Amino acid sequence: MPLKLLPCKSFLTKSRSFLLTTISAADAFRAHSTTTITTAAATAASSSPLLKPPFSISSAAGADLDAALISSSFKEWFKNASTHTVFDRIFEVLAACADSEDSTIDRALSALSLRLDEAFVIQVLHHSPRLSDATNSSSGNNFLLLRLKFFDWAGRQRGFRHTRATYHAIFTLLSRARLMSVIHDWLQSFAATRQQLPNLFFQRRHIRFHEILVVGYAVAGKPEIALQVFGQMRFQGLDLDAFSYHVLLNSLVEESAFDVADTIFSQISSRGLYCPFTSCIRIKSLCKQNRLDEAIAFLRELDVEGPEHRSMTDHTTGIIVNALCKQRRFEEASKLVEELGTARTYDVWIRDLIDAGRTNRALDFLSSKKESEGYTPDVVFYNKLLCQLLRENKLDKVYEVLVEMRDGEIAPDKITMNAALCFFCKAGMVDVALMLYKSRMEFGLSPNSLAFNNLINALCAKDDVDEVYQMLEDSLEHGYFPGKQTFWVLVGVLCRKGKLDKMGKLLDVALQRDPSSMTPAWSHYIAAYITALCNANRPEEGYSVLQKVTTSKNPQNSFVFTSLIRGYILLRRGDMVCKLFVEMQDCGHSPSRSLYKEVICFLCDMGSYEQVLNLLETQLSRQKPSPRICYNYFIYGTGCAEKPELAMEVLRHMKSAGIEPNTDTYIVMLSSYLKSQRISDALNFFYGLCKERGPSNRLYNLLIAGLAKAQKLDQALFFWKEVRGKGLVPSLQCYEELVLSFCSAGDYYNLMKILKDFEDTGRQISPFICNLLLLHTLKNPQLRRTWELVTSSEAEAKSDGVESEAKHSNRLMLGQLISAFSCGIRIKEHLHCLEEVVERYFPVDTFTYNILLRALSMEGRMDYACELFDRISKKGHQPNRYTYDIILHGLCKQGKKEEAEVWKNKMILNGFYPTWYTVELYNSTK
Repeated sequence: MPLKLLPCKSFLTKSRSFLLTTISAADAFRAHSTTTITTAAATAASSSPLLKPPFSISSAAGADLDAALISSSFKEWFKNASTHTVFDRIFEVLAACADSEDSTIDRALSALSLRLDEAFVIQVLHHSPRLSDATNSSSGNNFLLLRLKFFDWAGRQRGFRHTRATYHAIFTLLSRARLMSVIHDWLQSFAATRQQLPNLFFQRRHIRFHEILVVGYAVAGKPEIALQVFGQMRFQGLDLDAFSYHVLLNSLVEESAFDVADTIFSQISSRGLYCPFTSCIRIKSLCKQNRLDEAIAFLRELDVEGPEHRSMTDHTTGIIVNALCKQRRFEEASKLVEELGTARTYDVWIRDLIDAGRTNRALDFLSSKKESEGYTPDVVFYNKLLCQLLRENKLDKVYEVLVEMRDGEIAPDKITMNAALCFFCKAGMVDVALMLYKSRMEFGLSPNSLAFNNLINALCAKDDVDEVYQMLEDSLEHGYFPGKQTFWVLVGVLCRKGKLDKMGKLLDVALQRDPSSMTPAWSHYIAAYITALCNANRPEEGYSVLQKVTTSKNPQNSFVFTSLIRGYILLRRGDMVCKLFVEMQDCGHSPSRSLYKEVICFLCDMGSYEQVLNLLETQLSRQKPSPRICYNYFIYGTGCAEKPELAMEVLRHMKSAGIEPNTDTYIVMLSSYLKSQRISDALNFFYGLCKERGPSNRLYNLLIAGLAKAQKLDQALFFWKEVRGKGLVPSLQCYEELVLSFCSAGDYYNLMKILKDFEDTGRQISPFICNLLLLHTLKNPQLRRTWELVTSSEAEAKSDGVESEAKHSNRLMLGQLISAFSCGIRIKEHLHCLEEVVERYFPVDTFTYNILLRALSMEGRMDYACELFDRISKKGHQPNRYTYDIILHGLCKQGKKEEAEVWKNKMILNGFYPTWYTVELYNSTK
């Protein structure tokens, strides 16, 4: 999800103050200064616990005004850097004629009346074009194509010939674009063409053929071929000039061919070509060999007289600082910067600190050098700092850097503009970001992928679906597809808002863009979309999406199949349910027991018993899960569908297949009879098992609990006595079901027998049983009278036997609990700490609190009920829907409509809704 800034109030105040005071339209600012200052003060003084985003104000009109003023300020700054130079004009012409013939390009560029020379051509090749949005290219390779077109055009102009320097410039651009093969192919073609032409042609053109080949192969990362060409030159009695020697030497160092590089060093020295560039490459070689101490010593020995030597020393110092930082030797690098550093070294030091994630130190260094030496880095380094701060979400620091750039009159480039867009999005000022984005034609802003991602994230946070989709289409037009996190946020918004058709288009674009991008990581997005389609009762479309994206390398997760199966269950499509159930297993997912139950119950509800048996055969043929588990799942599923005949058919099928049923099989079979209220069949099956295998405690527990749920209390009591007579101890769940059933029936006499027997087992009384006793004690005073009667009868009949401590403790606790609340709530003392009375006997939970709240509400003590509600959260318990509903219902009964409305809003804010009975009572309250 997009990160929203929750800044400190001081940051809000100073950022708002700066942005509003830097508006170029001074008259507009003065006209609204009183309003904005008052609003800023009101915002800063807000007592809300949630700090507001920057520049937000109370009124909508004021918010629009602030956004307009801030965006106007940044537009003015951006326009200062948007002045088109002749270089920009050249690239605009090239972009407009990108698909035209050479003759068209010739006419268009000739119309500019350019004076070509070596320096001018190199400037054009190294220029970063600022194109209008209409002619903007989407990638750096497209810019490179425009540069190549200019290079080709310049070489065809009368009076100009390309030099080694211009060739080196174009080769370097191709190398940075990792197009080494292009350079290699071009050089081979160039060499083949040269063989077909007389030497006089080349002499007339003043092109040193071999040197171009050496420079080209060296820049292309092919120093071995460059050395071969160099060898051919030496064989013909030719030699390289100083420029070519150093390009070759640098290439050898870059490729770590240090032995050969030492030989070239010797050649350069013997020919008297040694210069500051040679020293620079020597230091680079030492650094690449991790001989940093030697490099530092060599640097200190250099003669730094003269501006050229001083410049190269700055450069070599930067190389050593960079090498030290790569080895995490920051303290040594810092000392070297302080001792020998100049502005160029400072740039390298700041860049390395940023790369190492030490942005605070970089900011401190920048601040100190700016104050002491007036140092101001180039916009490239400011941009790097901005991007790193944005990644770290240090938005207050981003703001300060933007202020510093603005105050220092540093012309922003497209990276700065994109960083500003990202800042406004992350800082919660999406309106300002949108205004800048929509005005991009005015100052030549070309949003990059990061800016588009942040804009989409910010708009998603506002749930502005139409604006989000428009931004998505703009992003796609520029060739940018949302990143994974942004795509996930986008999918969530589109699915949540029901814009499934737009989501479908987005998925189609993703598939057309790169089908291989549908990796397993995308399955979460696909699952969300398919689930949304199923929830919208469109599982057919969901299945179509599944077929599009599922491949052997990209199997979807089980949640997708589960959603589709449930979607087709709602459509009553048994054929598709079975098909998807099988496809789910083909993709390597094992359906859960609950999914088996859902599918089988659906097929049984449809009356498709044959499909159930066919699905069983299909599952058995897979051998996974094991046949016994598979049969148990189907018996369990048919039992939950209340089809015991079909469950028995599956059991017979299991026995005929030679698979011996286990205890789990008989448990689920007996459960199927009990769930369908076939008590006589359940008893017959139980007796048959007892004769065949002997009774087990698990079967007794299931039978007793099932009879209790079916309100067959006499039979449940009979089997309970039988199991106790055999020395077996029923489970806690069995006792809880018995207690629940006898409490619900009001049979407190037999309830006392159950509780006494439970005490005899020596177990700890569960909170469930205590809650039931508390509830019925408050409801019916008969429970206490029965307890006292049974207790007194036992006391008279008790012999001199010693009662165990555990039994005595349980009985005493239950007796005290029943006595404490037997007369209701109204006459109780200390109602302000009612739950503390209960806590003496057992650990309370939310259900206990709901009982106490209901009791207070029924007695009309809503003041104490509200106090008790406040203590629930403080004690670590989470109120649920019924907790809120009890309070709301009690207030409505007393006719307190205003208080009830407050509680209703609080309830809805926490994600709960009143019951229908409470809603009717609320609506009828005057």
